[in-house]
Amino acid sequence: MNVKQEPGSPAREPRRRAGRPRSVVLDRELIAQAALKLVTTGGYASLTMSGVAKSLSVSPSALYNHVESKQELMQWIQEIVMDGVDSTVFETLPLAEALMAWAVTYRDVLAGHAPLIPLIAVLPVSGSPHTLEMYEKVAAGFARAGWESAQIVPAIVAIESFIFGSALDVTAPLDIFDPGPNAGKIPKFESALAAQRASGQPSADAAFNTGLRAIVGGLVGSGDRRH
Repeated sequence: MNVKQEPGSPAREPRRRAGRPRSVVLDRELIAQAALKLVTTGGYASLTMSGVAKSLSVSPSALYNHVESKQELMQWIQEIVMDGVDSTVFETLPLAEALMAWAVTYRDVLAGHAPLIPLIAVLPVSGSPHTLEMYEKVAAGFARAGWESAQIVPAIVAIESFIFGSALDVTAPLDIFDPGPNAGKIPKFESALAAQRASGQPSADAAFNTGLRAIVGGLVGSGDRRH
């Protein structure tokens, strides 16, 4: 039934047809966030171009208009994750303090994206400006502290290796060290385990703090690595 419009009344806008979907405006941020959500919840196996396209309600061909490959998509994800790591501390703090603060944020960010850890650990950084910027600030911190250039990258990788492992440790089962049927056969370890639990600090945090202090203390105290 047609409804007459009164003279002088404002024109009515035509209604959009029911069920007609609005088109999705794709951009790098939207695609990367969708991909990050997929791989965080379902692991790397769930990260497919068709899966990302489906989550965005677009066709795979539409997605390929913006990202060339799964490898490039992983680099976009790396950008989002690494942007959460605070490397600005190297601009204001002494090297030892900066390394401690940087490592804490780095580990916390990775722990929140555990399925990505094995991927980011071996992913080339050429497509991740945020990661490269982070490394530049860390390297500058070492250089200001008098480190020889040839020793800076090995030091960074050594700390990173510990950070990656510590981030995975956060996701380990709480009973990972329970001896089960072997209880009573390892009294020294059981006593140490009971003491750690009595401290009230999560074992992953205790291990991380202990290891980080040892590594940073050892590195910063190594006079032979300086000019």
